[in-house]
Amino acid sequence: MTRHLPFLGRRGLLLGLAAGAVLGRSRLALGAGPSGDSRLVVVLLRGALDGLSAVQPYGDPALSGLRGPLALPDPGQDGGLLDLGGFFGLHPSLTRLHTMFRAGEAMPLQAVCGPTRSRSHFVAQDMMETGAEERLASGWLNRALAGLPGHGSGTTRPAFAIGTDLPLIMRGAEPVGMYAPSRPERPSDELYARLLDINHADPMTGPAIAEGLRARGFTAGILPPPEQRSGFVELAAAAGRFLAAPGGPRVAALEIGGWDTHAGQANRLRGMLGQLDEGLDALRERLGPAWSRTAVLVMTEFGRTAGINGNLGTDHGTGSAAFLLGGAVAGGMVLADWPGLGEGRLYENRDLAPTLDLRAVAKGLLRDHLGLSPAAVAAAFPGSEGIEAKGGLLRT
Repeated sequence: MTRHLPFLGRRGLLLGLAAGAVLGRSRLALGAGPSGDSRLVVVLLRGALDGLSAVQPYGDPALSGLRGPLALPDPGQDGGLLDLGGFFGLHPSLTRLHTMFRAGEAMPLQAVCGPTRSRSHFVAQDMMETGAEERLASGWLNRALAGLPGHGSGTTRPAFAIGTDLPLIMRGAEPVGMYAPSRPERPSDELYARLLDINHADPMTGPAIAEGLRARGFTAGILPPPEQRSGFVELAAAAGRFLAAPGGPRVAALEIGGWDTHAGQANRLRGMLGQLDEGLDALRERLGPAWSRTAVLVMTEFGRTAGINGNLGTDHGTGSAAFLLGGAVAGGMVLADWPGLGEGRLYENRDLAPTLDLRAVAKGLLRDHLGLSPAAVAAAFPGSEGIEAKGGLLRT
């Protein structure tokens, strides 16, 4: 079974059946953590989030010409953005995240990218999870577990995962057990919706599956809307409960797929961002008092094209947006070295140019939040000596 869930056509249908039957596009892995009280959660958005829609630079004069109908109204207008300080605006589906931003508990990051400039989902996701510029068998978060203060003391529960597939970011020498919820007696509506979703663009299987579902009464109005097709909210809430337990794990990795918005992006992204927003708030609620000692990093493998395509969507790009949130985060501001969208500013004349490496952010969290030594941080991100840990991400 593949560990990634972008749009894969017939190949994705065969590889994704088992996982889709249980939890759809979402996974949760939890790891043993430090002997202290700091919590770290990493959320992987598989399929490439359009960062220019999630954190829209409405103050850039070149935006409207590139985006057309995908450009959302300015803050204060009907259906407009949620203002982030005068230049950037948050997508209106991210209302809970905006509340965290105003409370100083969320920090949007713009023009970010992982270790690679590949526009292949498989390559970019692997590099994002391994934290290296070459393929490795282990993930950077698993390697970080070995360098945590108090490692091997037996003061925390063993690592474990909820789902049918352990994400690469948590694979490695540190032990991680597995747990999967009970499967229902019959396939759920979520599975049928997933089959239709991953095959909608295939000229052979797409129409056949759609017709078969219609024949069984699964019309467009009966199938769950996109925001209800994922177990992300439930898994985020479960992660919060586990992380809040006095003797429980302190490190978690969650994932949610479905961000590959080549067509009809506006409606699809509205539902996906709403699902993400609800899940992150559920994580906050379930953590309770432990939220004040928590940092959450939300990231995706790459961004999408700066310009809109002919299907009212966007294609694979480079720079994107990410989010840091949590009671331990020095939020209330946007972290961005903005490269601009005007002539001569785009990467390869098509994508948002990345100006911040996600490894710098992750290194800063490992060093300043989880207390890893410089040697342990280097071991988590081999071959990245030129990428310095980002400071100033956390409350002092």
